[in-house]
Amino acid sequence: MARALRYVGTNSGNNGCPTLYETDAGDYLVQGTQAAADDLAQLRHLADDENAVTVPRALLANFGPKETIPTREPISFADFDGMFTTFQHTAWRLETRRRYASDETTDTYAQFARGEAVHWDLDDAWSAERREQAALGKRFERVRIVDEPATPGQLYLLDNARRNTAVGEEIRVLPRAVAEGLPAEDFWLFDSRVVARLAFDEDDNLTDIDLITNPVEVLTYCQARDAAWHHAIPFDQYQAVPSEE
Repeated sequence: MARALRYVGTNSGNNGCPTLYETDAGDYLVQGTQAAADDLAQLRHLADDENAVTVPRALLANFGPKETIPTREPISFADFDGMFTTFQHTAWRLETRRRYASDETTDTYAQFARGEAVHWDLDDAWSAERREQAALGKRFERVRIVDEPATPGQLYLLDNARRNTAVGEEIRVLPRAVAEGLPAEDFWLFDSRVVARLAFDEDDNLTDIDLITNPVEVLTYCQARDAAWHHAIPFDQYQAVPSEE
């Protein structure tokens, strides 16, 4: 069924181009001059069924929506994994939880739980990918919020920081008592441009990942990153308060 279009406005005097329309679904359709082939060749990820048009800045400034709309775009786990090789400059993580169920299924966690020295495999696929990306000049950074006393899961991740560091990541620790004002949820921030917000169920299993691209929303996460990084300390300078569990 054809969508109904509502005429919004035009900068054209009489030839109808360029013009902005709003669909009955709330999306926008832009009518303009087809972009030149040289311009199209510079666009990122232009699909075979996509095209681009050129319009004056004034068309969007005068007739485009002015309100800020929160955005949440679900992404698959596979596509999320791919972001760790397609980002350009920085990947930054805030870890807020007291445990991660996925950690507790690993052999390394079993070693840790038994009180043994943990032997980290620095040649597995994850480690190799991190080293390759770091060698390209990309930065991986994390701040891990830790309770005092720390939970077993947090103590495990403090040990895990040795592995992170060995493959090119930089890890800092922030006591929960001084983390007030930071987001309550875990997230990754890629290139200060895209936020991947991680959702967990009541059993601490990762269930969903949503991308946030609205610049106003992304800015709040950038500010949270700056504050967390400023107050956090390198993991190897942090003296954890042992868990009683």
